[in-house]
Amino acid sequence: MKKINNKIKRKLRNRKKLKTVNINRYRISVTKSLNNLSAQIIDDMQKKTLVSASSIEKDIKVKKVKKMEKSNLIGEILAKRAKEKNISKVFFDRGAYKYHGRVKAFAETLRKNGLKF
Repeated sequence: MKKINNKIKRKLRNRKKLKTVNINRYRISVTKSLNNLSAQIIDDMQKKTLVSASSIEKDIKVKKVKKMEKSNLIGEILAKRAKEKNISKVFFDRGAYKYHGRVKAFAETLRKNGLKF
């Protein structure tokens, strides 16, 4: 019970810090489980999801790849979908996860593919 509460506190603390950065930018929210990773670009003003990508989509699930490669694939797909919607400046909300491992690989792939944060 305490571990869950600490995770929620950490997520809210990170989000509070990011609200100061939010000047006409969209938020990339990352959710990670043991096997999957999903991300979405959210407009906080209208409270709507604009673009999303996940490792449980059919075209990614068919490919048998490792977790790190999955996060790179999802980063490429999300960046491509964001370019189609003319989204270039965002801020990265890692939630309660450390900027390490799969989350870091995902963020670096987004940067390589043209998103600025």
